[in-house]
Amino acid sequence: RQRYVEKDGKCNVQHGNVRETYRYLTDIFTTLVDLKWRFSLLIFILAYALTWLFFGLIWWVIAYSRGDLEHLGDHSWTPCVNNLNGFVSAFLFSIETETTIGYGHRVITDTCPEGIVLLLLQAILGSMVNAFMVGCMFVKISQPNKRAETLVFSSHAVVSLRDDRLCLMFRVGDLRDSHIVEASIRAKLIQSKQTQEGEFIPLDQTDLSVGFETGDDRLFLVSPLIISHEIDERSPFWDVSRGQLERDDFEIVVILEGMVE
Repeated sequence: RQRYVEKDGKCNVQHGNVRETYRYLTDIFTTLVDLKWRFSLLIFILAYALTWLFFGLIWWVIAYSRGDLEHLGDHSWTPCVNNLNGFVSAFLFSIETETTIGYGHRVITDTCPEGIVLLLLQAILGSMVNAFMVGCMFVKISQPNKRAETLVFSSHAVVSLRDDRLCLMFRVGDLRDSHIVEASIRAKLIQSKQTQEGEFIPLDQTDLSVGFETGDDRLFLVSPLIISHEIDERSPFWDVSRGQLERDDFEIVVILEGMVE
């Protein structure tokens, strides 16, 4: 059976015919975070490599335009950058500048105002690239996808009497010692529906009450808990027989929210 939400929590929905794709670029940070790891790593590498190459080319152009490359070995000539003798050394100097390595072999002199301005620009832009890319990678690494692997739901939900009331029940538990605080749980019934006017809604969402009125939806998830939905007059299962329940095509999505302590 094709599911709306997979067992691992991934939504089995693909967006198609999206014409205004420029909207993704208006929030480039979230777009980079949502990319797959291989694309994120590729953009991470390209962001640094292209920046180093761009500024390395400018350092080489400055040295070429000032005639530093024509006076290699001339100790009476003061170049813009000492020991810069070609594009490769300009590229290495660009890396040393942006990453603040500072080997000391190649160093800028005080007789090159354009080089000083370029040094300031590269230092500022390099800090911005570091903040953006490192922040993006940190957010991507700290996403709670793997934390959800230690949240365990029961394999089956059961309908049974509890305190003389018919209830739909399932269990949830946390395997880690670091507890989830402010945990709350919700349940949605995903089912096709036809309205009284004849409109067909393929994926209609209906709330299943799991204790919102009594506060039982806010969990103290230290030990495994049984989550219960009472099948009363307000429940979408009130008019459903046991045989119809086994034949109907529907899905119950459980959403557990909280913060790691």
